[in-house]
Amino acid sequence: MTQAGLRESKREATAHALAQAAFDLARTRGLNGFVIDDVAERAGYSRRTFANHYSCKEAAVASVAYASMEAATSALEEVSDAVPLLDATQTVLRLQLTTAALSRMREVMTLARSYPSLEPHVHHVQHRMRLEAEQRMLAVAAGRYPTLYVSLLCGAVYGMVSAALEGLVDVRLPGDSSRRPNAMEFDDYLSDVFKHLRTGF
Repeated sequence: MTQAGLRESKREATAHALAQAAFDLARTRGLNGFVIDDVAERAGYSRRTFANHYSCKEAAVASVAYASMEAATSALEEVSDAVPLLDATQTVLRLQLTTAALSRMREVMTLARSYPSLEPHVHHVQHRMRLEAEQRMLAVAAGRYPTLYVSLLCGAVYGMVSAALEGLVDVRLPGDSSRRPNAMEFDDYLSDVFKHLRTGF
């Protein structure tokens, strides 16, 4: 790894550690129960280091939710060019949307409903991650698909995940033990969504 690559990797690790610390504190104390100094101390960094990565504690909490989505977009780059983009996207989602990742995302969205100051930061992270994913999907598509197709596919996939996490559709995430007889299991939901993407509505 080059020196620049090493620095970037270290920077990302620091950002993730700070985000995880902020998320853990929000879960245990509530968003109003801690300050930035608490986040920095818990993660083992200075307040100045925190400020180099996040503008406020809300930004840090929000960013932890989509770490797995970032990993998913990175995983797209490892997919063979021979695999249709739709199949590649479905495979990556199944690998990356783990029980822990889905649970973390839903928790952040639940926190945002309780603490309105968190909402714009969640929306900002969603928007940033979608744009990044779309750019990576365009690179993977490498001219094999029209730009419009890639943009629509990315929007549909992110919309599907958000709808499940926000409770707009009755989907039971892995680890959800609630008894809702009409709730669809997440894996079945994912299969259904990609069936519609393949065959139309």
